[in-house]
Amino acid sequence: MSRLRELLSRLIPSGGTTERVVKGAIWAMGQNAFGRALQLAMLVVLARLIGPQQIGLVGVALLALSGIQKFTDVGLNAALVQDENENVDEHLNTVWILEMARGLLIFSVLYAAAPFIANLLSDNLIGETTTLIRVIGLSPLLLGFRNPGMVYFQKNLDFHKQFVYRVGGDIATVVVAIGWALVEPTAMSLAAGYVAADVVRLGGSYLLHEYRPNLDFSRESAGKLINYGKWITGSSILYFLYSEGDDAFVSAFLGTASLAFYQYAYRFSNAPATELTSVISSVMFPAFSKLQNDTAQLRDAFRKTLRVNAFISAPVAFGIAVVAPDFVQVFLGDQWTEMILPMQILAGYGFLRALGQTFGPIWKATGRPDILAKLGGLRVLLIAVTIYPVTVMWGYGIAGTAAVVTVIYIFPMMPIDIYLASSMLNISPFETVREMGYPIVASTVMAGVVWYVDSALQLPSIAELVINIVVGAVVYVAMVALIDRWFQWGISSNIRGIVASARR
Repeated sequence: MSRLRELLSRLIPSGGTTERVVKGAIWAMGQNAFGRALQLAMLVVLARLIGPQQIGLVGVALLALSGIQKFTDVGLNAALVQDENENVDEHLNTVWILEMARGLLIFSVLYAAAPFIANLLSDNLIGETTTLIRVIGLSPLLLGFRNPGMVYFQKNLDFHKQFVYRVGGDIATVVVAIGWALVEPTAMSLAAGYVAADVVRLGGSYLLHEYRPNLDFSRESAGKLINYGKWITGSSILYFLYSEGDDAFVSAFLGTASLAFYQYAYRFSNAPATELTSVISSVMFPAFSKLQNDTAQLRDAFRKTLRVNAFISAPVAFGIAVVAPDFVQVFLGDQWTEMILPMQILAGYGFLRALGQTFGPIWKATGRPDILAKLGGLRVLLIAVTIYPVTVMWGYGIAGTAAVVTVIYIFPMMPIDIYLASSMLNISPFETVREMGYPIVASTVMAGVVWYVDSALQLPSIAELVINIVVGAVVYVAMVALIDRWFQWGISSNIRGIVASARR
């Protein structure tokens, strides 16, 4: 126990920027890994307890909540993190008042619009869906009262405190949702879990940070923050349209059961890769902001971040695509087999999203959040033009929807990201592509070997799944070691640097 306390104390962010970034990343990765593991475990249990139809109803409610949240996001926290001043107390009361007003607005709109949303997106059980939307609408109302001082957790890279805040809510979600479902296996179990998490986080925000807000509103602060955040608002709206517009489309045209299959395919294929790498990106935004006036250091930080992102996300995504049939059979059961092909396709999308999370912090840290909005607008346009014919007219269903969002990211979105980042940071596009290419090659070999082993085995699904994971890990590590040695990739030195910084 004393060794554990000593280790945790050494991981508390301290020292220079590099050490704080590394230690912050460790805490954030632990938070995301633990929280996502809890959530996925909960989804597995609920998949068997309440089934696709009920889970689809919750998906409709969460879509409604997410849409209104994105349309009202004015990027206040992002503006505070990007601010070069270390102390932003002068803005916090204004932010608190604005967030409370926003939470009340979201709740009121959801409560009033719930019947119309349920009728539009839910193919049946409209009354039950209406109730779910109204219950889930309590979440933004509660979180509007959070302590605005929590912005310092991100601004100062104090991710050990954010770990406690986030994980506490995750545990509340799992306990309440599964406990409720065991007594009453309905969609309301999930809604209750989400609201319970926000109650815990509201209280935790005041326990974890000493700042105490009051009703002191500054029009000057509001104007300054909103002026930066206006592009965050636009990109947030567009992010909803291209990241969750496909969910709304599936629900409206294919039904809530298909929505459940699609959302489960998305979550299980994207979560491992994107959640791990989003940790790195969330830590790098404040780190990049501190380097915004030093192009050389910013370029070096970007290249190393992209390298680690690709190193982590590529094998996870390729591996998921190969083991998806065994995974669905073992953990979800026969009634969920319709999600296998979309899950395999979306694994590729998860890899691309993970890489894309390295580019977004660059735009925001250098004061160009407008790039996020403009690129988001292009993606929305391309998806809007192609999703209906591929999904409905040509009859490919949710597999077609998955293919649309994946192919559009392959081209033209990723090449545009690479071109813009290369131009802004004075880096060769070839260097950027190389950082992605090495782990892709290693992961392709790994996936081929795993596929061969899987096809040769005639064992129970659980045994095949375990063997495939072990074989994949061994092959990938061996391939990375060879590539790093032959081509001087640099990933081994990055990992050693991360470990050394974490030990200081």
